[in-house]
Amino acid sequence: MKRNSILNIIPLAFMWPVRDPFLFCAHHLDDFPAGNEEMGPVASLKGRDIGQDFTIKDGWRMYHGEIVPGFPAHPHRGFETVTIVKEGLVDHADSYGQAGRYGNGDVQWMTAGEGLQHSEMFPLLNQQDENPAELFQVWLNLPKAGKFVKPHFKMLWSEDIPVFKSTDENGKTTEANVIAGKIGEVAALAPAPDSWAADPENEVAVWTVGMEAGAEWEIPAASKNLNRTLYFYRGTTISIDSTEISVYKAIELKADVETLLVNGDSDGYFLLLQGKPIGEPVVQYGPFVMNSEAEIQQAFNDYRRTEFGGWPWSRHDQVHPRTQGRFAKYVDGTEDIR
Repeated sequence: MKRNSILNIIPLAFMWPVRDPFLFCAHHLDDFPAGNEEMGPVASLKGRDIGQDFTIKDGWRMYHGEIVPGFPAHPHRGFETVTIVKEGLVDHADSYGQAGRYGNGDVQWMTAGEGLQHSEMFPLLNQQDENPAELFQVWLNLPKAGKFVKPHFKMLWSEDIPVFKSTDENGKTTEANVIAGKIGEVAALAPAPDSWAADPENEVAVWTVGMEAGAEWEIPAASKNLNRTLYFYRGTTISIDSTEISVYKAIELKADVETLLVNGDSDGYFLLLQGKPIGEPVVQYGPFVMNSEAEIQQAFNDYRRTEFGGWPWSRHDQVHPRTQGRFAKYVDGTEDIR
């Protein structure tokens, strides 16, 4: 009998369609030019909507940045961000005094919980050549019981992230970075401790997958009550259970059946998100995600009153010294230098 694990196929835009327990997924792909002394672009910003620059012009965007591309200090409450940087660098700073620089395969897992401010800037360190950047930011919801946990962030460094490898009968390879969940015997590092992903019964999976041209791979089955979405973001075509699908599509899949992928005539790249739905009301207003309108109003009131700890940095678009390598500094004063 012919298998068909496909539930829906959706074209992709900048923000990708997601399902519970996920709230948001964005794919950032920017061919930034060389950097200047301030780690911003060596290019005119004329004609850009500075502060709200989300339109690709000359291959890149400033986002909310005015000098350096990125997202200056802004608050969050009630969910988590998982930032997967495939290429380029991100400078992190937050209202707890924590900081970091990560990229080129690293992942930051941050629990906003009861509330914090953070900035995410994209420093252009290379002054002689272009500064290409590609990253995904995924928002993972917290259940009502976890909305007010203490903020937390941890780094999943590229050299530590487990990699699943498969070779098909024709010698073609598939590799997956297992950021959350597991594939066979390859299990991810521990997520943030209060995450929905921290309970194995929720079967949260976050994988980035690369397939050689012509490679075949079968996504293993999981439980029936999960939401599973495969995002095909680079390549030409993919055949899924004999259905041909062109690039830049989201494919919603049945989670409880094996799904056969046959890649097309160029290397293919994918993001997979999976998880047990939280199944609670979601009320979102900008950077706050709660269960009721009253809790959203409380979030605004709390932020006006406390600023979620204030902002201990000299600038809202905090960047670290050009010579600084990859690092993370945590609230207890410990540092992880790579």
